[in-house]
Amino acid sequence: MRDAGSTVLQAARDLHLSWPIVMNARIQAREVTDAPLPEAEVLGIDETRRGRPRREQDPTTDKWLLVRDRWHTGFVDARGNGGLLGQIQGRTAADVLAWLVTTPLQWRKSIKYVAIDMSATYRAAVRTGLPHATVVVDHFHVVQLANKMLSKVRRRTTAEIRGRRGGASDPEWKARRRLLRNREDLTDEHFATMWNTLLGEGTIGQTLLTAWIAKENLRNVLALARTGADRHQIGHARWKFLDWCADSDLPEVRQLAATVDRWWPEIEAFIDTGHTNAKSEGVNRVIKLVARNAFGFRNADDQRLRTRCVTTRRSRGYLRTAQL
Repeated sequence: MRDAGSTVLQAARDLHLSWPIVMNARIQAREVTDAPLPEAEVLGIDETRRGRPRREQDPTTDKWLLVRDRWHTGFVDARGNGGLLGQIQGRTAADVLAWLVTTPLQWRKSIKYVAIDMSATYRAAVRTGLPHATVVVDHFHVVQLANKMLSKVRRRTTAEIRGRRGGASDPEWKARRRLLRNREDLTDEHFATMWNTLLGEGTIGQTLLTAWIAKENLRNVLALARTGADRHQIGHARWKFLDWCADSDLPEVRQLAATVDRWWPEIEAFIDTGHTNAKSEGVNRVIKLVARNAFGFRNADDQRLRTRCVTTRRSRGYLRTAQL
């Protein structure tokens, strides 16, 4: 259970034991959670949904109200091999600060960078709990935000001009996947087909191409991190992106520019350091896989214990020691 992420039932079958015996043996897994935290220079913070949201209808107003929206916040060694360092229930700034308070002061001082997605809640928590650390937002979430903007423009424009949702016969619907792909991943033939088709479509196509150019200009700013460009080149690429968005009359494009400008210190930190929270995303995938294999968890403490063991390399060391 600790090393391979097996369920209680599968471990019992493999070892030819009864389910209660294996269930009671899982308590030994707390050796992982009770072990001291390894030193980490880059801390990754990200949330994952524990279960489906639950809504109930108010008998007086007949409105559906959200009564349960369970989330877990994980803390990951984003650069080393520490894996999942901790996990708490909730995703508010108070929840993050509550976990940071439980960590040793010397360990918190060793954190130099914190990689997060574009969450103002996590940023506020880091500024309070780790004021000496630099917040980093990696390029994945920035490009993801630009792609969402492009999809919103496509849906809104189609609804306003055609008076309905997009369909398979619409040129903008056919080009939706190519619009979200990187320019360098498109062949010249595919790019010319997409560009000429949308350009000849009129208002819908020209609007989408305006949003697409804004997305690609933003990607060019982030791509300079891989080419080793100086600050003058990065500043010029950023000005080109903001200038294009300012000249656009699309509210989604201007909102993207405002968001990027508001998060620019964190984005610039990524350009300078290259730190990402890719390991946090990978850990979230394993957490979801464990929950899927167990067909869900009723006990949140058990779920955190299981996922902590599976995503922490120290558990493998304990297992090898026990076998020896």
